[in-house]
Amino acid sequence: MAHHLNDLIGHYGYLGIIIALIGGIIGLPIPDEVLLTYVGFNVFLGEMTLVPAILSAFFGSCVGISLSYFLGIKLGLPFLEKFGPKFHITDKRLKKTRSLFEKLGPYLLFIGYFIPGVRHITAYLAGINRFSFKKFALFAYAGAAFWSITFITLGRLLGNEWHKVESYISKYSMFAIPLFVLLVILAIVYFKKRKI
Repeated sequence: MAHHLNDLIGHYGYLGIIIALIGGIIGLPIPDEVLLTYVGFNVFLGEMTLVPAILSAFFGSCVGISLSYFLGIKLGLPFLEKFGPKFHITDKRLKKTRSLFEKLGPYLLFIGYFIPGVRHITAYLAGINRFSFKKFALFAYAGAAFWSITFITLGRLLGNEWHKVESYISKYSMFAIPLFVLLVILAIVYFKKRKI
């Protein structure tokens, strides 16, 4: 994994981050969090600069999720059901994400980045449900910024231990992600009640 990431970043630099994240967000089998953490490691080494790295990750994520949104509008659910499995978007993942989408609506566009197997589908569903682009962009782009900053910063902080993030994600995501989602839901409910 590290060898492939090293080739990608070594050959294409910041452009490599953008291209990889566009593909990863659309649904190609690219380990996005590992990639972002590796970018953070390169910042730690001084081979990349923090702000351009974050901006590249943000731009790539925004382009990828916007393409997914427009595909959702143009092609609809039948396309996702038919061709989704080719991009690792299984029927099980689709049903899980649709259920979350019904409960959380546009908020899932923000937190979906942190849920493996969900971030690839949220934008399609936003397009299928005909969310306005303004509403979509507000939540999706804010999520892209927060997600990019989180994992690049994590890679920078971990330094030479950056590769451990992959095992942390697979080991703790089963517990951490539901807890994160619960906290976000509670925060949303709290702020909605304060507005009333």
